Amino acid sequence: MTTDSDPLAHLMPTYKRAEEVFVRGEGCYLYTETGEKYLDCVAGIATNALGHVHPKLVAALKDQADKLWHTSNMFRIPAQEKLADQLCAHSFADLVFFNNSGTEAVETALKMARKYHAANGQPERIDIITFQGAFHGRTYGAVNAGGNPAYVEGFGPRMPGFIHLPFGDHEALKAAIGPTTAAIFIEPVQGEGGARAVPDQCLRGLRELCDEHGLLLIYDEVQCGMGRTGKLWAYEWSGAAPDIMTTAKALGGGFPVGACLSTRAAGEHMIPGTHGTTFGGNPLAMAVAGAAFEEISKPETLAHTQKMSNYLTQQLEGLKQRHPDIIEEVRGKGLLMGLKLKPNNREFMRLARQNQLLIAGGGDNLVRLLPPLIVTETELSEAIEKLDATCVAAKDLVEA
Repeated sequence: MTTDSDPLAHLMPTYKRAEEVFVRGEGCYLYTETGEKYLDCVAGIATNALGHVHPKLVAALKDQADKLWHTSNMFRIPAQEKLADQLCAHSFADLVFFNNSGTEAVETALKMARKYHAANGQPERIDIITFQGAFHGRTYGAVNAGGNPAYVEGFGPRMPGFIHLPFGDHEALKAAIGPTTAAIFIEPVQGEGGARAVPDQCLRGLRELCDEHGLLLIYDEVQCGMGRTGKLWAYEWSGAAPDIMTTAKALGGGFPVGACLSTRAAGEHMIPGTHGTTFGGNPLAMAVAGAAFEEISKPETLAHTQKMSNYLTQQLEGLKQRHPDIIEEVRGKGLLMGLKLKPNNREFMRLARQNQLLIAGGGDNLVRLLPPLIVTETELSEAIEKLDATCVAAKDLVEA
């Protein structure tokens, strides 16, 4: 039983939670028990892409809840088949595997890459090249793929088969490719690692390298995909399609769902017995994800996101000019934007909450703005005003 003095007493202490308790959401806003209104530029960490309590998602959930929740993948699930068709029609992919989260999608991708080479007579090709600053999830394989020492230390020996390279070091990448290399794995736009966008020409270069050496190219679009950059998939800006791609977060609009997409060549060896999931792609998840995908993939939704992205980027650059003692750099792409700060980012987030603005943290002393894709210019102007006030308050942090 929890106590009044410590309501978190029986929760594992894995999170540094803010004090605010939200009981209701609407659009781009969250509300506390006492009715305080906060502008939400976290969006469940780029998950609530259509905002809170979107009527189409609510309707889809309620309708399906009265019919059927779960059967397992022992049986056909028509809504799963429909969404797979839509995902493939709107991407490079031929095949889709549904699961419950981004990190599970990453595990699928890692297994698929190694299975591909084993099935093609090269079982020695197990090494996955990843990049410093990457975040691919919290399961054992995913944290070893990311390589962040804070996430892997204390959990036993590191898994073999992962090569971690500096972000943007082309010569190190070329030197790392060898006879045991299976794939290159990268986020087109890093999220937690610091809102760093990979230049389009670099993604095209990765595609060429993979083709030259017989490697698979894997994109992690768990955070940067599903419209976040103004196109449905971040890789579309470069034209460099992957062989395998992970997605989650906004795919369910707040409902837990993930997916691993692949070409037929990359995924055809994942035959019965090689992989599975109990809950993944169940009728309830597919009803909500199907509604979210249809809304996010609309041309007008993506056009609106691009327009809001241009406005936000312009306004953030102006904010940096006004507060050069607080903001070092504006980073990101689309509505996945980051501010590299001089004061401590966690303290800056606390000050922002005092101004009733919710923002996310990130690596490299960064704060991220991840508003819903439905955000308006008026709401972004409000966010800039609150950031302006936060920068003023943060001057004491720099001086201290």
